[in-house]
Amino acid sequence: MHDIIRQLDEKRAAARLGGGQKRIDAQHAKGKLTARERIELLLDPDSFEEWDMFKEHRCTDFGMEKQTVPGDGVVTGYGTINGRLVFLFSQDFTVFGGALSEAHAEKICKVMDHAMKAGAPVIGLNDSGGARIQEGVASLGGYADVFQRNVLASGVVPQISMIMGPCAGGAVYSPAMTDFIFMVKDSSYMFVTGPEVVKTVTHEEVTAEELGGAVTHNTKSGVADLAFENDVEALMMLRRLVSFLPSNNREKPPVVPTEDPSERIEMSLDTLVPDNPNKPYDIKELIVKTVDEGDFFELQPEYAKNIVIGFGRMAGQTVGIVANQPLVLAGCLDIKSSIKGARFVRFCDAFNIPVVTFVDVPGFMPGTSQEYGGIIKHGAKLLYAYAECTVPKVTVITRKAYGGAYDVMSSKHLRGDVNFAWPSAEIAVMGPKGAVEIIFREEKSDPAKIAARTEEYKAKFANPFVAGARGFIDDVILPHETRKRICRSLAMLKEKKLENPWRKHGNIPL
Repeated sequence: MHDIIRQLDEKRAAARLGGGQKRIDAQHAKGKLTARERIELLLDPDSFEEWDMFKEHRCTDFGMEKQTVPGDGVVTGYGTINGRLVFLFSQDFTVFGGALSEAHAEKICKVMDHAMKAGAPVIGLNDSGGARIQEGVASLGGYADVFQRNVLASGVVPQISMIMGPCAGGAVYSPAMTDFIFMVKDSSYMFVTGPEVVKTVTHEEVTAEELGGAVTHNTKSGVADLAFENDVEALMMLRRLVSFLPSNNREKPPVVPTEDPSERIEMSLDTLVPDNPNKPYDIKELIVKTVDEGDFFELQPEYAKNIVIGFGRMAGQTVGIVANQPLVLAGCLDIKSSIKGARFVRFCDAFNIPVVTFVDVPGFMPGTSQEYGGIIKHGAKLLYAYAECTVPKVTVITRKAYGGAYDVMSSKHLRGDVNFAWPSAEIAVMGPKGAVEIIFREEKSDPAKIAARTEEYKAKFANPFVAGARGFIDDVILPHETRKRICRSLAMLKEKKLENPWRKHGNIPL
C-alpha cells in the first residue's frame, strides 16, 4: 500500500510540474501564468476537482514513447465560480507547447460531455501550439471530436473561450463556435495560417500580433469579444461574465439582490437627446443610468461601435442590452453592426435572457461597399434574430426610427412585447428633408415651399403619435421614468411563454 501511495504522490507531483520548472519559468517570463495558476485564479478557492491527471499519450512514433508527461498538456475538471458549477479545461503550454494529441482531446471531450449532462457552462483556457504533429491524423480526429461537442453544446450550456497564448490552424474553430471569446493583449493570437505561410502564399509581410493578435480581433475582425491587459485581469472579468449567465438553457439567469430601487427616476435623462435631431449623444449614458447600480458589462466595445451590446441587470435580473450608438455613423446599421447585434440577440434568446433595445437609428448604411458586401443578407440576420426571439423583449425608441431599420430593431411587428417611445421619437419611413424632396419633387426649385413642406412633414410624422395611434407604440414615456417602466414591464413578462412553430431549425441568412 505504501508503494502505491508513494507512486501516486510521485505521479501527482510530476503532473503538477507539467513540462518542468525551466519551462514554467519561461512561461512566467512571457508574462503568462501556468495552466494550474489560471484555474486557481478563476475558480473559487479549493473548489477544483481534477480529472484525468494521469492520462498520457499513446504515440510511439518519432521517439514519443520516451516522452510522456502525466496529464498530457491539459488540465481538466470542474469547480465553482461564485458557488456555481462550471466545467473547464486549461491547456498547459509547458508540455509539448500545449499541442493537442488524441489523449489531450479525449480529456477535453470528457468535460464537455459531463457539462451537457450536468447542465453547466464550459470554459476553455486555450494556450496551444496546435495539433501534435507526431500523431498526424489522430490529433486532427481529436480536434473534430471537440468541434462536434461544441456544436452539440451550442445553445444548451454557455461556452466561453479564453485565448491566453497561441491558437492557430484548425484549433481556432473550437473557440469560433463558442459563445464568447476573450483574449489577452500581447500574449495571445489566433489565425488559420501563420505569418510564414501568409508570406509564402500572398507575399504579405505581417507579424503574428498584426495578423491575429487581441487588438486585431477586437477591432478589425470582430472574432473576439474583449481584450485584457494580462492573465489576471482576463480571469477576473471572466468570473464577472459568468455571474450574468444561467447555467444552461433550461434555467433562468441568476438574480442578484440590489439596493438600487426599480422605481428610481433619473431626471438627467430628460436632457439627454439634443434639440437638434442631427446632433449626436452617447447612448451608453442612457444604458448606465438605467441598469442596476450603473453596472454594464459591454461586449465588443471596439468593434462596430455604431451598435452597443452587453449585459446589465434590472431589478436584479440579467438583461441583454442592444442599442444604436448615435455617436458613431449616426447610429446607422451596417454589415458589421447587424452581425454583432444578431449574434448577441440569439445568445440571449437561447439562454432565457430578456432583451432590452434602445433605438435611435436613421436607417441602413448606404453605399456600394455595403451593397456589394451583402448588407441585404447581413441586415436580415438582425431582423431574423429579433423575429425568432421568444424571450421578453422591451424596446425604447429615444429618437429616430426610420425605414426598414425601425422594423428590424425589435419593433412591435417582430413580436416586441412592450414598445415605448420618448416624446423626442420620430417614427417614419425616412427623415423629413428626404421625404419632402420625394413627395414634392416638383417644388424642389422653391426653397421656401420646401421649408414649409418640411415643417408640415415634421409636425405630422416627427413624433411618436402616428405609431401610437396604430398601437405600434404601447406608451409615450418621459425619459426620466425609463428604468421604472422597463423594470415593471420585465416583472410583468416574467412568466411569458411563446413558442415558434416546430421545425428542425430555421435557415438564417448566413
